[in-house]
Amino acid sequence: MVFFAVTFNDITLIDHKAINISQLNEFGKNTLAEHLHMEVTEVTENSVTMRMPVTSIVHQPMGLLHGGAVAALAENVASLAGNLVAHASGKVCVGLSLNTNHLKGVRDGYVVSTAVAVHLGRSTQVWEVQTKDNEGVLINVSRMTLAVIDKK
Repeated sequence: MVFFAVTFNDITLIDHKAINISQLNEFGKNTLAEHLHMEVTEVTENSVTMRMPVTSIVHQPMGLLHGGAVAALAENVASLAGNLVAHASGKVCVGLSLNTNHLKGVRDGYVVSTAVAVHLGRSTQVWEVQTKDNEGVLINVSRMTLAVIDKK
């Protein structure tokens, strides 16, 4: 799997034109992302978007989308975005912390999460993730901090 990033005015951006979304989705095979049917839908120079269907697989007992499933989606999209950027310097990103705020319940359809960089440092990255429902209504806001480490 090859990821791409470019540096412009000392800001590392994702080289979104070189990204093959099918390959990114293939990279998630046999992981939590596959089991929850998460898929990458868009990559831009400064964001990554993924979606997940809201079915009984990700419901809590009240028939609503489980907060842990939303958190998993937020962590997946932020981690992917971070790794797309870090790869340019031969590094990888791993999660340090995730803060998530649930704003509205969802029973069905899809939820869509978009990660946008807040901070891209040499040793850490911070990503804000907004998750919206089918109608574009904000249902969750998360912030993910990633450690940038050497590949092993």
